[in-house]
Amino acid sequence: MNIKQNRIKELEKICKEIREEILRVVSKNGGHLSSTLGATEIIVAMHEVFNSKKDPFIFDVSHQAYAHKLLTGRWDAFDTLRQFGGMSGYTKPSESEDDYFIAGHSSTSISLGVGAAKAIALKKEQGERVPVVMIGDGSMTAGMVYEALNELGERKYPMVIILNDNEMSIAKPIGAISRMLSSAMASPFYQSFKKHTENFVDNFGESARYIAKRMEESIKLITPGIMFEEMGIDYIGPVDGHNLASLIEILQKAKELGKPVLVHVQTLKGKGYEIAEGKEEKWHGVGPFDLNSGASSKKSEQKSATQIYTEALLHLAKHNDKIVGVTAAMPSGTGLSELMELYPTRFWDVAIAEQHAVTSMAALAKEGFKPFCTIYSTFLQRGYDQIIHDTCLMNLPVVFALDRAGIVGEDGETHQGVFDISFLRAIPNMTLFAPRDEKSFHQAMAFAAEYPYPCSLRYPRGSFTHTDLPESLPFALAKSQLLLSNGSDVLFIGYGNGVGRAYETAKYLDFEVSILDLRFVKPLDKEMLKEMAQKHKKWFVFSDSSKMGGVGSAILEFLSDEKIFGVDVTSFEYGDAFITHGKTKDVEESLGLLPQQLALKMNASLL
Repeated sequence: MNIKQNRIKELEKICKEIREEILRVVSKNGGHLSSTLGATEIIVAMHEVFNSKKDPFIFDVSHQAYAHKLLTGRWDAFDTLRQFGGMSGYTKPSESEDDYFIAGHSSTSISLGVGAAKAIALKKEQGERVPVVMIGDGSMTAGMVYEALNELGERKYPMVIILNDNEMSIAKPIGAISRMLSSAMASPFYQSFKKHTENFVDNFGESARYIAKRMEESIKLITPGIMFEEMGIDYIGPVDGHNLASLIEILQKAKELGKPVLVHVQTLKGKGYEIAEGKEEKWHGVGPFDLNSGASSKKSEQKSATQIYTEALLHLAKHNDKIVGVTAAMPSGTGLSELMELYPTRFWDVAIAEQHAVTSMAALAKEGFKPFCTIYSTFLQRGYDQIIHDTCLMNLPVVFALDRAGIVGEDGETHQGVFDISFLRAIPNMTLFAPRDEKSFHQAMAFAAEYPYPCSLRYPRGSFTHTDLPESLPFALAKSQLLLSNGSDVLFIGYGNGVGRAYETAKYLDFEVSILDLRFVKPLDKEMLKEMAQKHKKWFVFSDSSKMGGVGSAILEFLSDEKIFGVDVTSFEYGDAFITHGKTKDVEESLGLLPQQLALKMNASLL
């Protein structure tokens, strides 16, 4: 066994140890599993060929970067993965100098790579540093990727892009011939031959250029890289993503080319854990599970808000064939899978393409359909211009159903659904409302199905905070519901899941309060608020949303516009900071927002 073979054996052993550690910790803490297991050899090869201390390592989404964390001095801390105060589930520069950029949303990596390459050129560091980008095939469905590739192909900055194709969505491998051609196309001989051929055809005119081009095209037809080559980016692949020796050899050659190169690597999701191998959405992100059986360790007894949404939408779709819907690569997470199976011509998954999802639904609305655009709160941020320009400007009746509104827990800063009220409330023609429990959710959906203008409703991850609330009335535009009334000077105003938090907080108080379910934050129930201002002078706002531009802001604007004085408003929404990761209860406790903490503050200040 030669030295090189010894090194490969050593690295293969490291891959095995990394997989075992990922499985051990993720089965205990939860996290992203199948994609990160599949990317292990790629990341080990990246670290063998490149230097993360100087070469920008850029991971798209970065949920697949656990192996990178383990290789960069974080093995001992890996037990704290996604725990409050512990290691992030995504790359985070404040956690390690080896993490180049924060990433939690998809399709940003190649743009970051182009920016890094420009900086390297300006700093005259070409030849010393090269950006290496790892992107999954799913992320290649977003338009931002092609905006970046378009410029990169024109400007020719040195960069290595590793396309981790774990679902064979671009092309299937073509056996030994493909591997041979891929290796040959990366070799110095081939690149030198290509350059000399270009010089030759330049000297011998159009006929030679035509013959050479046809020869090159004939070779490329055997590989699936024509599109990238046509964009001006060299293509190598497909490459076996679990053949470590081959990966290292190909990446080394790609690095030496000094130009933009895309290395197409094919991997198996869940590699090394047979239960998860090849599975799609189920094993992408998981909660704690039994490592031997794969069974989930936690069983929720309460119905989740997503389940309620699915049931309500199914009922509406069954009785109204004009109802259609879309999601962006999250059919299971948003509860649309069942509707897509039952009504495949009316409900669609458009992959990671929120902008397209929103605009396509706007056209359906114009044609007389009733679209439900079902997207996580954090991901709707990606379609903001389309909400303004393509939906609200035309005043089209698209329903935006925002799952995961509020704190989402272990995914942390990039995924917290806290901004939707703030950014949607500013848009003309947009109506905002929210259910508080299961029955009110069905009523909110019935209202949304009939409402002839753009609207949005939000609901939490998991179950509602409090499920034993007073009977819900049908939804009517700009109408709130007074749930509890007494002679106290204190009024709790809840919005959506905040109503349950208000009720939970009231349990720990040493005095009585009135509780109002606001229901609509745009437009507000002005008559009810005026009546409340006459009876209650201390208002407390409960909503799982950002304070700046949120529910409290809307109420303060109303009081100012109506010139109502003498009402003291305190908002228990989230402050002006990004919210860290961890179990939701731990995060809320750190923010001082648990019902017991809120009650303690009020008992001390109001008595």
